[in-house]
Amino acid sequence: MLAKSITPLDQLELIDILQRLGLAYHFEHQIHEILMCIYNKRHSHDTDKSIKKDLHFTALEFRIFRQHGFNISQEIFGEFQDDDGNFNTNLNEEYKGMLSLYEASFLSEEGENMLEAAREFAYNNLRKLIQQNQVIEPYYSKLINHALELPLHWRMLRLESRWFIDMYEVKQGMDSHILELAKLDFNNVQATYQADLQYASCWWKNTCLAEKLRFSRDRIVENFLWTVGVTYEPRFSYCRRMATKINALITTIDDIYEVYGTLEELELFTDAVKRWDVNEIEQLPDYMKICFVALHNTINEIGYDVLKEQGFHIIPYLKKAWVDLCEAYLLEGKWYHSSYTPTLEEYIENAWISISGPVILVHGFFLTKDAVTIDGLKYLMEYPKVLRLSSMILRLADDLGTSSDELKRGDVPKSIQCYMNESGASEEEARQHIQSLIMETWKKMNKQRHEGSPLFSKEFIAGAMGLARMAQCMYQYGDGHGIQERETRDRVLSLLVHPIPI
Repeated sequence: MLAKSITPLDQLELIDILQRLGLAYHFEHQIHEILMCIYNKRHSHDTDKSIKKDLHFTALEFRIFRQHGFNISQEIFGEFQDDDGNFNTNLNEEYKGMLSLYEASFLSEEGENMLEAAREFAYNNLRKLIQQNQVIEPYYSKLINHALELPLHWRMLRLESRWFIDMYEVKQGMDSHILELAKLDFNNVQATYQADLQYASCWWKNTCLAEKLRFSRDRIVENFLWTVGVTYEPRFSYCRRMATKINALITTIDDIYEVYGTLEELELFTDAVKRWDVNEIEQLPDYMKICFVALHNTINEIGYDVLKEQGFHIIPYLKKAWVDLCEAYLLEGKWYHSSYTPTLEEYIENAWISISGPVILVHGFFLTKDAVTIDGLKYLMEYPKVLRLSSMILRLADDLGTSSDELKRGDVPKSIQCYMNESGASEEEARQHIQSLIMETWKKMNKQRHEGSPLFSKEFIAGAMGLARMAQCMYQYGDGHGIQERETRDRVLSLLVHPIPI
């Protein structure tokens, strides 16, 4: 079907459908060849007469090319603007193109003002279409509402696939063979996830951390869900299994620092992590001893696997990430105990680490089984931009979803409160400011993804993007990790429990 698609628009629409259904990973080589062909024709003097230059095609082309790392300029939208730079009002009725333009605008990078204008223009017109109940094909009406809630570029890929399978089934002109393949693939991958979760659950039960540390959250399923958001493909089972362990330990240690430990105990635990020696933990209280030994054993297990397979001793690098996390937790504990409210800049400088993004992505670098090099390790330990930006989105999304609940139970002020204290803004104004910071951080992430790095694989970059998307997903309706929200439960059931009827 990919080979027999007649026009570039047919090819791009099929690629888009395969991506949204979660099938594109089966056809990476074919998709790349098709995109190369379309891209080369666009940049050749021999213009392809079959290309119809409408808004839908142009926006779809822009989005897919950028998703796949091609160099494509925002200037391709210039033909849809007037002499003053405004998008033509006669585009208002073209809801299919307007939706494509809106989704494409979220792949913008810093300084791309044309895409800023495109997003505002498309958003206002799509909202108007929905509010005025204008006659729109039901399929596109649902897509528009879905996009206005959260753009496609920010959505957790596997959950989006589950949602879109149901959408595609009612689409006019849908292909029953593609639909059947999508359902079979989803159920097959779901079975892999179930085996991964079973493994992680057995490990978690054997640690006895939930039993011994009853103050901490028992969230093994949510911790596994995060790993699916970061690395969803079935071949990454080892990564998901080990990453679930990392996430569970982060959750437990976070609760030690935020909920239970005294400041003196937290200083002792931080020092123990720095020394990384199970023979010198007698000064720790019993609940901290079992947690530290679980941490020590798990990280050493991962280090052993990499040493065995690649010959690199990575435990010092993993240890550094945990030391940085614990020191960031400790600083927030000191702020809380001294009733200190930091500036927003001061808060963020620490909080992008305390949200645990660096720990997750440093371990992810090894768990996806990237080829380890000395240069890569050195660069990783500097916390490169893509890691920092992903962690920043994770932090800000978390703050928007959880800050009120965390303040009620006793916690350091989050970004919203820091901005309110610093600027005198209302809570609503502060939330809008934090949301704007998320948007600006995504633009920087898009640039990093486009530029890539010779020291990091595309899987690692995709994992960093996946972590940011998972943050938007998990905190979309509040705290989807810390409490048993209905939305989180429904997502878990659809993704991990209930197969799709064939």
